[in-house]
Amino acid sequence: MPTTPTVFSTRARRVLLRSISFVAVATLTATACGGSDEPIGSLTLTSDPADETGEPDVALPDEIPTELVITDLTEGTGEPAGEGDAVLVYYVGVLSKDGTRFDGNFGMQPFPVTLGRGMVIPGWDQGLIGVKAGGRRQLDIPAELAYGEQGAGEAIGPNEALSFVVDVLAVIPQVDPSLEPTGDVAARDAVTSVVAEDLDEGDGVEAEIGDTVVINLVAYRADTGELLQSTWQSPEPPTLALVSGATLEGFIEGIAGMKVGGRREITVPFALAFGDEGSAELGLPEKTDLVVIVDLLAAF
Repeated sequence: MPTTPTVFSTRARRVLLRSISFVAVATLTATACGGSDEPIGSLTLTSDPADETGEPDVALPDEIPTELVITDLTEGTGEPAGEGDAVLVYYVGVLSKDGTRFDGNFGMQPFPVTLGRGMVIPGWDQGLIGVKAGGRRQLDIPAELAYGEQGAGEAIGPNEALSFVVDVLAVIPQVDPSLEPTGDVAARDAVTSVVAEDLDEGDGVEAEIGDTVVINLVAYRADTGELLQSTWQSPEPPTLALVSGATLEGFIEGIAGMKVGGRREITVPFALAFGDEGSAELGLPEKTDLVVIVDLLAAF
């Protein structure tokens, strides 16, 4: 089965994310709909699986599909997914001819798909273009856009048309490295509470405490404005759980209230960041406040 590469592509990213997130990052693995044994995406989660399955029934098509049929049962909100974007989904799949269920992941870890890479069946690669966060879409897929003449294991025979209901948890846009904040920031006096300023407000879903967020960030020393590290080194955006004990308290407070698509500058007092000790790995001295510029890509 395909495996998903870890989110950390450089030592700097590894140090930064390990530092701000106290929970071991669980790498998602593709277990269904794969077209090869190659990585399908780059998304990781720090949140727990869904507590209840909530798996929907799949309404069978009136006729076995001979072309891809896309039906939006719930439209969702926000920017539609395009080629190169990642989507995080729950799904259930059945045989179109009789409704025999062969796979699904409701009640388990969400499934990450990066569109346009050919790492899932063509019916998914084509059929998930345009989905929005919070949407539910049915895909009725002809055999030639599924597993064709070879089928897939014992569950899916040759020339089987497939029907899926897919719930879209999040749409994570493809990272554009040219948008990374560059240079140092202005040095500032020490603070005793989190100070947040929206540089770009965004217009998507608002992140709340308890959510999981997908972000990019750049970290600076507050006392000098010196650039420390960035997560923009790779097109694989990290995730954080906005949960006490899972992520630094200053990050939870500073990110909560952001809207997807927004950029926020957050000054975090050392007591809510790395404390009296600072972080030698990050190059942050003891009792030193931290400044981060956060881009919010998704929240769910």
